[in-house]
Amino acid sequence: MLSAPKYKELLDAGVHFGHLKRKWNPKMKPYIFAEHKGIHIIDLHRTSEALEEAGEAMKNLARAGKKILFVATKRQARGIVADAALKVDMPYVTDRWLGGMMTNFATVRRSVKKMNNIDRMLNDGTLSNVTKKERLTLTRERDKIERVLGGIAKLSRLPHSIFIVDIDHEHIALAEAKKLGLKTFGIVDTNSNPRLVDYPVPANDDATKSIEIITDYLVECIKQGLKERQEGKTAEKEGQKKED
Repeated sequence: MLSAPKYKELLDAGVHFGHLKRKWNPKMKPYIFAEHKGIHIIDLHRTSEALEEAGEAMKNLARAGKKILFVATKRQARGIVADAALKVDMPYVTDRWLGGMMTNFATVRRSVKKMNNIDRMLNDGTLSNVTKKERLTLTRERDKIERVLGGIAKLSRLPHSIFIVDIDHEHIALAEAKKLGLKTFGIVDTNSNPRLVDYPVPANDDATKSIEIITDYLVECIKQGLKERQEGKTAEKEGQKKED
């Protein structure tokens, strides 16, 4: 099992900085170490424990071939989360969450199919006889769909789990995940309710470095799970060859 980032690494990344005391959610009390100048300080030992627990769960999901949807539409988290998801070939949503993106997944799939059809027509010459204006309109429509749904274009069925940066900001995504019974992971700051997710990771969900160090660790856990999955498949093939 991969060890979570060391205490000093978490400290240097500002993972411990919570929100103002007056904005806190009392259910975060077990994860708060102290208060300093009106700001709650998160207990990094609890963060480390939660990270390892979430990382182990994600590793097991990846080893079982399950998909984990990464969600982060906050400006400071978008690039980090999109890059992280791409590293492990996981779906992601970083532009905006469309209401019904999961609960009305069939409609989303139709939009993705429309985007793919426009791509095909633009590339195979089907649109050679249309006007420049019509071509431009289709291209813009395709780009709009790509921006919002491009990260889930390869998702043919609902994911098994969802990882969210800032569960308050992404409350619609979280509500849909819970309604569908998806396993939930989330970076949970001092203004949030950690009980709303299966695997809460108490941490600063606003600072880029904090989001990055947590997301990077979870991605490494997923990579390990994918590696073990591949090794298992290879061993199975070799075993079959010996039997033959």
